[in-house]
Amino acid sequence: MEVPYEDFAKLELKIGKVIQVEDIPGSNKLLKLTVDFGNEKRVAVAGIKQQYKPEDLLNKKFVFVTNLQRKKIMGIESQCMILAAEDNGIIALLQPIKDVKEGSKIR
Repeated sequence: MEVPYEDFAKLELKIGKVIQVEDIPGSNKLLKLTVDFGNEKRVAVAGIKQQYKPEDLLNKKFVFVTNLQRKKIMGIESQCMILAAEDNGIIALLQPIKDVKEGSKIR
């Protein structure tokens, strides 16, 4: 199914810098990420704990969707979503190959 450009354009994709990583009590899959987008900070709940340690994420920049409907996961409101590729159970988080400032828009 092809998606019209107008539908794709509704997604807000931005670069965010992970400034804090926390375990979520009672979960062996989820991490709570605090992400800096330059003009604001948001929380992302991500199911990446089995493949990423906090030090793999802290102070690194990734691609996030910032205008998805917010959702509570294990009592924590997830306010954005980190993007990743998945191949046979391997999760690869998407990162810019050049250093761009937090909040930079993906086009």
